[in-house]
Amino acid sequence: MTETQAPQGETRRPPLWLRSTLLRHGFWAVLGLAGFWLLSIALDPFANLQLAQIAYTAIAVAGLTVLSGLSGQISLGHGAFVAVGAYTSALLLENAGWSLAPVLIVATAGTAVVGALVGVAAARLRGPYLAGATLALAVGLPSLADYHGLRDLLGGANGLIVSPPVPPLSLGESFPLERWQSWICGICLVVVLFLLANLSRSRLGRDMRLVREDEDAAALSGVPVARTQILAFCVSAGCAGLAGGLFAIVNNLAAPGAFTLALSLSLLTAAVLGGLGSLAGAVYGAVIVTLLPTWSTDLAQQANLPRAVYANIPLVLYGLVLILVILAFPGGIQSGVRRIGRLLRRNRKI
Repeated sequence: MTETQAPQGETRRPPLWLRSTLLRHGFWAVLGLAGFWLLSIALDPFANLQLAQIAYTAIAVAGLTVLSGLSGQISLGHGAFVAVGAYTSALLLENAGWSLAPVLIVATAGTAVVGALVGVAAARLRGPYLAGATLALAVGLPSLADYHGLRDLLGGANGLIVSPPVPPLSLGESFPLERWQSWICGICLVVVLFLLANLSRSRLGRDMRLVREDEDAAALSGVPVARTQILAFCVSAGCAGLAGGLFAIVNNLAAPGAFTLALSLSLLTAAVLGGLGSLAGAVYGAVIVTLLPTWSTDLAQQANLPRAVYANIPLVLYGLVLILVILAFPGGIQSGVRRIGRLLRRNRKI
């Protein structure tokens, strides 16, 4: 960052927290935790449950926006990675009796390993071939739960029941479970955004951007293209695995019906709506894809529309919102926020 001028004409260095990327991101992380806490205590239990859903969806979308927006690889199969994290968490919580924190760590790491294996194959594919391969992953992997050799372990089509995390007694016996779930998801979201923000400013993040722009030029510059693409898949899958673990403890279930192709497409829709490559945009997109179906269904019911009609309204609104955002802000909602900010600053100077 350039030096600023003092009123007396002397040069003055910006504050340390502005010059240090780590401190700047840490400041925003603390601010985000405080804002999340204030929001959660002001909401009722159902709204806290929605807040938790927004948080774990934003984690998965943030990983996807790093993969697609930062490294330039497309994935239509992130719902499969969410399923891996959810089933891993369910098995460790219910069968092995682990505590929550190590379960989420293992779910994240295990899904990252699966993502690395997928990344090895994905590094050899481009364009529609990569999209097709990840699409097959989204369709095929969750259905393994109903495979006769794994049915007893994974619960078949009914899935696995997950006991909800019990709030600590220090918070009081009447502390709402939904608020505790939202706190867990909110802390995980802030940590993930903090780590991904620093990753995007690191050497690996710069390598990902070089690979996205031109793989041949990146290779000539000494960037290991295949390794960078595999690491991008690994990081993105790890985020999806953590989101899956949180999904299991919030919804108390890990079942193949929850991880259909529609989930993968909704995650990609959220990334596009918010703005590929933007972590703030991942949060915007998660808010839309989480709340829009509920809002549209409530409006349709209040209008006394037939069930056959209002059941399809969320899909229609998805399409309308996506078209409007693309027309108004081709780079996503975050690009529109930045554009509005620049206009406001320009008008203030005038």
